[in-house]
Amino acid sequence: MTDELDKRLHAFDEALPERELDVTISDEPENDNSPLDADIPAELPILPLRGLVVYPQTAIPLTVGQPRSIKLVDDVVSGDRLIGLVAAKDPNLETPGTEDVYQIGTLASIHRLFRAPDGTIRLLVQGLARIQIDEYTNTEPYLRAKIHPIPERTEDTLEVEALVRNVVNQFTQLADLVPSIPGELISSALNVDDPLQLVYAVATYIRINLEDAQEILELDSTDAKLRRLMTILTKELEVLELGRKIQTEAQSEMEKVQREYFLREQLKAIQRELGEGDEQVAEIENFRKKIAEAGMTEEAQKEAERELDRLSKLPTAAAEYGVIRTYLDWLSSLPWSKRTDDHLNIAEARQVLDEDHYGLKDIKERILEYLAVRKLRQERGVDQSEREASDYTIRRERRGAILCFIGPPGVGKTSLGASIARAMGRKFIRMSLGGVRDEAEIRGFRRTYIGAMPGRIIQTIRRAESHNPVIMLDEVDKLGRDFRGDPASALLEVLDPEQNAEFRDHYLDVAFDLSEVFFITTANELEPIPGPLRDRMEIIQLSGYTEHEKVAIAEQYLVPRQIHENGLTPEEIEFSRDALQLIVRDYTREAGVRTLEREIGRAARKVVTRIAEGVTDKVVMDEKMIRDLLGRPRYGYREEIAERTDLPGVATGLAWTPVGGDVLFVEAARMPGAKGFQYTGQLGEVMQESARIAFSYIRSKAIDLGIDPVFFERGDIHMHVPAGAVPKDGPSAGITMAVALASLLTTRPVKKNVAMTGEITLRGQVLPVGGIKDKVLAAHRFGVDTVILPKKNENDLEDLPEEVRGELKFVLVENVDEVLSAALEPASTPPPQPEVIAPGQPAPVREPEQPAPVNMQ
Repeated sequence: MTDELDKRLHAFDEALPERELDVTISDEPENDNSPLDADIPAELPILPLRGLVVYPQTAIPLTVGQPRSIKLVDDVVSGDRLIGLVAAKDPNLETPGTEDVYQIGTLASIHRLFRAPDGTIRLLVQGLARIQIDEYTNTEPYLRAKIHPIPERTEDTLEVEALVRNVVNQFTQLADLVPSIPGELISSALNVDDPLQLVYAVATYIRINLEDAQEILELDSTDAKLRRLMTILTKELEVLELGRKIQTEAQSEMEKVQREYFLREQLKAIQRELGEGDEQVAEIENFRKKIAEAGMTEEAQKEAERELDRLSKLPTAAAEYGVIRTYLDWLSSLPWSKRTDDHLNIAEARQVLDEDHYGLKDIKERILEYLAVRKLRQERGVDQSEREASDYTIRRERRGAILCFIGPPGVGKTSLGASIARAMGRKFIRMSLGGVRDEAEIRGFRRTYIGAMPGRIIQTIRRAESHNPVIMLDEVDKLGRDFRGDPASALLEVLDPEQNAEFRDHYLDVAFDLSEVFFITTANELEPIPGPLRDRMEIIQLSGYTEHEKVAIAEQYLVPRQIHENGLTPEEIEFSRDALQLIVRDYTREAGVRTLEREIGRAARKVVTRIAEGVTDKVVMDEKMIRDLLGRPRYGYREEIAERTDLPGVATGLAWTPVGGDVLFVEAARMPGAKGFQYTGQLGEVMQESARIAFSYIRSKAIDLGIDPVFFERGDIHMHVPAGAVPKDGPSAGITMAVALASLLTTRPVKKNVAMTGEITLRGQVLPVGGIKDKVLAAHRFGVDTVILPKKNENDLEDLPEEVRGELKFVLVENVDEVLSAALEPASTPPPQPEVIAPGQPAPVREPEQPAPVNMQ
């Protein structure tokens, strides 16, 4: 048992700050004069012990290090080797005094002694009997005290035997739960006959605090000692069994994690041996660095750090690892604080806009106004911010702009956005919304979905790599809508200056500031855009170009670009102004300039072919050359109006379409019959009502116009609006229909090169209509020289270019009588008198020759 004690037990004296773990016992022979047989002396040297109680009948190894303790041992070894061992009340006290130790201790004999190289003494002591200190006789060089032994009572009863068996049983169970208890000690405990020795042996090896150990020593009765020890063992067994239960339950759950952790640690060790770094640790640190440098908002920073902490605790094979990694990549790569400085030089901005686009005065002025405001706010930043803080505490400061360009195709809406970005010194990115039907395309998908990603707004911001780019939302009028949501409704937050400072994408789920973004939307039509969305944007109308503007655009932009794209030089090809005007008139019919550029490119490619074949070195594009290269004219609409209105019953009207203004013809024919009035040409309900109103008005004014009233009873009238394949609707063709019917029935042709638009009432009043600018530009494009408009549309003429107003004559009317007077040729003969028709005789009706149908392009 002594060898086992030397391996497993540790003791302390008053001078040692830490416990000594290894004890080496010398092989000195034991003293034959056992102190057990000798009388106990009345005075003994006293050795205080820290955190340890030595019991009688037990052997304990001790390590002595303090000088006074070494002196004590040296003196005792040279004598009877008997010392008194008492426990210090405070184990942390370095030098216990007479009042700092317990009064009851153990008489012990030093059996073996070994002097270590570090100056300490290691010894093995054997407890002999209990003693009590009566008084201290000396404190220097070490403690000495008068003592007397304390006998212990040992009862030989059945109760003591039962207690012994319970203690042995409990100690056996405890040994199974504590692997550090040696098996030899268990065997010794089972074979002990003395109950008192059993108590001391078990109390020496179990975990017990100093107070309980001292209490067991101080108890006189063996019965009491056994009961106290059994209570301590019961409590210790309960704690150990509960710990094993918890460990067993946790072990099944932790086995997989522990195995993976073990494998990962092995992998790390292998990587370290190979000189490779841990990829996961490197990736975590890279994300941490990117998050610190991103300049996020407080909310985004907190969310990113929380997700990064989760990522660092997950194995790379976990399914959620990739989800969090992708999320952090998006969050850290957004331009939270990256922005470009605006170019606030108004003169330079104006020059850039003029270089890129011809005309478009209103839009250019609006952009310059925005830059001028930014410049003024920057110059007066301090005063302005103080003023806003005091006066505008509810509404947010608006730093961006939201414009909506409405106009026909080919007028430069998209390219204008890039020009605006260049003038402002900002990055430009375009996003097409045509056909988008899912609301998640705008606001993103929530991270709970597989393959989720942010919406196109956040994606666009990331591609722009700037917090304040110019973003063009193209074709906003062509947004779709289905069961997946309404993208137009999702744009309400994006395009609202009061809300987009805290735009929340479903994927990011943190606020992102869009208030500095310059949003530009484009559309061909205003009506399909929902009202709430339309109300959030500043609408700017872009009408079609005039002939003069198209020629100027071709000279300044289109011709140089086509020369460059086709590999030519200005010395090899030259377009005259007449040639460009011919292309505009006879080879294009559009509001914009896309077809014009294609025709210029087609002519340039034919020149390239001739140069490549060596036929010519330089070509001057005049009217003759244009006809040779492009073939016969496609549109002869200037002659078409004169030809088609040469006969009575044909009037020229003006219409608005999503691609710009256009000219339409209203044809009327009469014939014998009794079917009344009919109309064709895919007319909508509103246009059908206008036709019936025009017919009723002309019929009510038949006598005033010199029309035979009997004709309406015996004759039919057919009205047609070419082209028949094109749907038409709206009230603005009302006066055109009335003029066509009046021309037919009075046989007075409509004046050549006269076009008109306006709504009529049943009483003959002319009401205002919309789209005047586009309609007048179409009339100018078709070579019309006189335009009849409602009087109430007079203010719309101010929007027309000066060259158009100078070349056209405008007749403003308030009623149909004024329209007929301005549109019809004067009567060459007096109005025919009513003709008396005999009963049963058909009314003679002269049917004019009908013009050939022409499809509108």
